[in-house]
Amino acid sequence: MTVQLPKLVNPAVLRGLDPKARRSLLVALFTLLLLRGRIVNLPKRALAKLWNVTSRQEVSQEELAQALQQVYIDEPDGSKTLLVPHRGQISKVTIKPTPAAVIEKHAKHFPLVPASHKPGLDNTFLRQLLAILRIAFPSWRSKEALILVSHSFFLVLRTVLSVAVARLDGRIVRDLVSADGRGFLKGLGLWFLLAIPSTYTNSMIRHLQAKLSLRMRTRLTRYTDDVYLSSAPDLRYYRVALEAGLDDVDQYITSDIAAFCDALSGIYGNVLKPALDLVLFTSQLSRTLGFRGTAMLFLNYYITARILRAVTPAFGRLAAVEARLEGEYRAGMGRVGRESEEVAFYGGGLRERSILWRAYLRLIKHVNSIYKIRIAYEWTEDFVIKYLWSAAGYCLISIPVFFTRRKHVGVQAQGLNPDERVNNEVANRTETYISSRRLLLSLADAGGRLMYAYKDLLELAGLTTRLYTLLSTLHNLPPLPLPSPNAKDVVALRNVDVGVPTTAPSFLAAAAADGDDDAGSESGSSRAASHTVLVRGLTFELEPGEHLMITGSNGVGKTAIARVLAGLWAAQGGGEVSRPVGKNGVFVVPQRAYMVTGTLLDQIIYPDSYPQFVASGRTHKDLMDILTAVNLAYLPAREGGWTTRKEWRDVLSGGEKQRMGMARVFYHRPKFAVLDDCTSAVSSDVEGRMYEHAKALGITLITISLRPALMRYHTQLLTIAGDGTGRWTLKRIGTAEERMDLDREILTLENRLAEVERWEARLKELERLLSAQET
Repeated sequence: MTVQLPKLVNPAVLRGLDPKARRSLLVALFTLLLLRGRIVNLPKRALAKLWNVTSRQEVSQEELAQALQQVYIDEPDGSKTLLVPHRGQISKVTIKPTPAAVIEKHAKHFPLVPASHKPGLDNTFLRQLLAILRIAFPSWRSKEALILVSHSFFLVLRTVLSVAVARLDGRIVRDLVSADGRGFLKGLGLWFLLAIPSTYTNSMIRHLQAKLSLRMRTRLTRYTDDVYLSSAPDLRYYRVALEAGLDDVDQYITSDIAAFCDALSGIYGNVLKPALDLVLFTSQLSRTLGFRGTAMLFLNYYITARILRAVTPAFGRLAAVEARLEGEYRAGMGRVGRESEEVAFYGGGLRERSILWRAYLRLIKHVNSIYKIRIAYEWTEDFVIKYLWSAAGYCLISIPVFFTRRKHVGVQAQGLNPDERVNNEVANRTETYISSRRLLLSLADAGGRLMYAYKDLLELAGLTTRLYTLLSTLHNLPPLPLPSPNAKDVVALRNVDVGVPTTAPSFLAAAAADGDDDAGSESGSSRAASHTVLVRGLTFELEPGEHLMITGSNGVGKTAIARVLAGLWAAQGGGEVSRPVGKNGVFVVPQRAYMVTGTLLDQIIYPDSYPQFVASGRTHKDLMDILTAVNLAYLPAREGGWTTRKEWRDVLSGGEKQRMGMARVFYHRPKFAVLDDCTSAVSSDVEGRMYEHAKALGITLITISLRPALMRYHTQLLTIAGDGTGRWTLKRIGTAEERMDLDREILTLENRLAEVERWEARLKELERLLSAQET
């Protein structure tokens, strides 16, 4: 459908209209063209929605339970369709993950910022805001852009309606002073007619502002989750605190993104509309005030801006500090919730309360300081905006009255001709006064909101810095090195130094650039010198069926070797790591078992999802066989079935959680399984059966333990010296060398036992001497 302006409106008719009517007609045409596509398709969409509502049927409880269990459906294009039970129905929401190419494209817009940077309204703030907006508004055809355009349209419409209301207000008062009843009733009718679009416009502005904030939050949260919860070799969620030094990421993602989106959507309305009001209202008043009044009006703007700029505190820095303190307090509360059982065992409730109370007092002290700072600022702001602008408004209104040639006028009476209109100068002045006063009040309100917006902009700068810090840290975290390719499925370490990862070089460079060159290089060298190597030059190779046991005293780096084998830590010292990739290559079971949110079935198949379980062809009988192998066959009957949802971290005991970890090994059947002391709370008989079952499934075991009874299930023994030198020894279990070591240890114990009689005799002699001294 093509709209042609000449056929709709004759140009001669347009030229014959006055400027106000011409502008109104053009605004109406623009609105019609903007909404034309939606208006044409509106009946079709309404009928489609009505048909969907009337044709839907209530789903059964089994279908709802199935949707809760399935959670989502994998689509051919890589997206996922979430199944959301709602009011007896199952709603479907499509989620498209952020492509890796898009993340890589955005990474160049997020260089690291020195930690000494203070939030403010500068070029750095604009660059950071623009980088974030590229994510929030991916294109001008996105839903966020459409909401922004609609929001802008209603903001402009509200300003136009404000001008019309001001003019109509003056006209009604003029007709009232002139005793023009017909004009008064006509103006009153127009007043109620204008009330309809005005109230609707106000409602839509608030609705679209909230909608815009929600859409931006959804977009930013999805993008941040995709970057943060990245898979190997990035693993940013695991490495961001250790290698980048960024703590309390949950505060950034949950609270700071929401606060940023609320502030940004509010700032847009609080800046665009008042700025437009200033332009339109000033242009309207200039017709009445003349040159001198307009000059005084701009002088008033300048004086107000200088005063408020001089007394405005650093709200951006204050907001950033408040967000950080909120994150610390929230992290403390989360720590108590996670470690509640351990705290209860130690009886540390009072100690934890004092720690939390101290964190809360730091937060409250900072918030109270902000309130005290705002007292002087808001007092000055209210005085300038409300009283100084009102006085200036009266002075501006008086200019056309006091600086005209005709100052004394009277009220003209009706002439002899009834159709002759009364030229009432008092009524005209009253109309001018009312219209100008209303415009000045609206102008003062617009100026006040602009001044308030300056404070809000400073707070937005603080929130922008917080969010930019999160995204720049995640983008600049380098990926972990990939394992060396090998033709056969082996786990091999070749001349690898195992140590705690240090801060990434890019973050060290940013820290070094934070201050003076000497101080920065000294700081960087000191941090690099803090690198600790636990095991030096570790070399071994495991083929399928070659089971390895790693032992040594506490804190020597046994778990660190497991982290290197799993790809969580990079190999240091120029060594190489070879291993099969994927969860079917190397599967690690930590000592502290993790219970995922979900059903009992989800605990066994983790990290797989229910759709992957269905696609694998496994059945509940297979899962029951796995539970039988780990002595947990009673769980489905005890807990209420496979689809039971509970807080499994609290429901299962320590031994049950460790056996559930072994059940995951039996479900996934990896080529290699790293068992990091994951059977310490399991009885020895059940432990032995699980090890035998794992070997029967063809799983090569790499066990980290101090229990000598487990040596029988392995073929090699790796012992970490633990003397601070990083030495290690690798021996094959059952060889002549190992037997000689055992014989040597047996001989040492026998020699010590032979001395028992001598030490017992010495003990009796000492007791006899002590008794003699007492007598």
